[in-house]
Amino acid sequence: MKRRVVVTGLGLVTPLGADVEKVWECLLHGKSGVGKITLFDASSFPTQFAAEVKNWDLSDIGEDPKKWVNQDRHTCFAVGAGTKAVRDSGLETGKIDPTRFGVYTGAGEGKQDFDLFTQMVLAGLHEDGSFDTKAFIEKGLEVLHPIRELEQEPNMPAAHLAALFNAQGPNANCLTACAASNQAVGEAKEIIARGEADFMLAGGAHSMIHPFGVTGFNLLTALSTNNDNPQQASRPFDMKRDGFVIGEGSAMLLLEEYGHAQKRGAKIYGEIAGYGANSDAYRLTDTHPEGRGAIACMKMALNDAEINPEQVHYINAHGTSTSVNDRVETLSIKNVFGDNAYKIPISSTKSMTGHLIAAAGASELIYSLLAIRDGILPPTINYEFPDPACDLDYIPNKARECRCEIAVSNSFGFGGQNATIVVRKV
Repeated sequence: MKRRVVVTGLGLVTPLGADVEKVWECLLHGKSGVGKITLFDASSFPTQFAAEVKNWDLSDIGEDPKKWVNQDRHTCFAVGAGTKAVRDSGLETGKIDPTRFGVYTGAGEGKQDFDLFTQMVLAGLHEDGSFDTKAFIEKGLEVLHPIRELEQEPNMPAAHLAALFNAQGPNANCLTACAASNQAVGEAKEIIARGEADFMLAGGAHSMIHPFGVTGFNLLTALSTNNDNPQQASRPFDMKRDGFVIGEGSAMLLLEEYGHAQKRGAKIYGEIAGYGANSDAYRLTDTHPEGRGAIACMKMALNDAEINPEQVHYINAHGTSTSVNDRVETLSIKNVFGDNAYKIPISSTKSMTGHLIAAAGASELIYSLLAIRDGILPPTINYEFPDPACDLDYIPNKARECRCEIAVSNSFGFGGQNATIVVRKV
């Protein structure tokens, strides 16, 4: 028999703040974390805005930021959110078997230093337009920092978290695009359920608000270009949506075997009741037009939780504000939930936080747990013009008090990666 897994600690570093309760309050009041890009000069880009983490550093958790100058933003975000989650759980990590405590992240790659890369390119570029690879490499060996280069690896946040908390148990990172941190939490849940660990720090961290990241998404025509009204740019399920808003941050959860949490009297936010993950196996940048992967993924999670579709009270949608995603996700929800789809409140908190990419799923799972705790559902802001292809209840613009004991959180990423988690009240 699988062991039950509950959430006993939460931690966030987001464009809306780094305190879970304050972030939650911002969401319930429909506050946007979107603004003009300040991390680099984006004035020549088609998209000049994002949802940045501002006015935050590791002094927030008592760490000296100077000790982390060689670590990238996403690692610092993960350390901040992970420390907050462990502290929130009340778990005394020094009093547990460290081999029973693991880390599973869905973290992205670090940022390549654009200025140094430019120096390398210029060193290799000849006046006649030819390129000298040897000179390019020699300049790289001269200007690049070995630790900063190492810190670009996606597994670095998990490694730092393990070292901080002496977590000697299972340690892994998955980078499955926008599904990554939802998948990390799901896989961490499975590790505890199988008896391979008693505690897992799980979630995600990412920052792609840099020239290469924004360029890539602009080339894919995935980002909104509503530069005149950036706070209204993320408008999931709205007829006038024109792309997502890139965000950054970290979300971490402390997962614990239910019996142990009960024994130590821990506060429990909810149970990770079900998990599903699969692939569309279709195209790298397009979801399957009939939602076959999303449909199977949601059904897998519901079956794992042994929950009927009629029992679900809330869905936190992937809801990116792109034309295809919102239409196909709506179609998929209708397929899974049937006529009941019209009765289930659905919202996309990306309308306020932007899209945290690899960190999105875990952050939205936290919001789902808080909805269960408080019996209030966050809205989808900027919803003004109904789309006939998106005709469900998206909790437009205002939070809603509602009985919520079972919630579904969806994450569907580029490459056809899908991950769905079902959480329920304990």
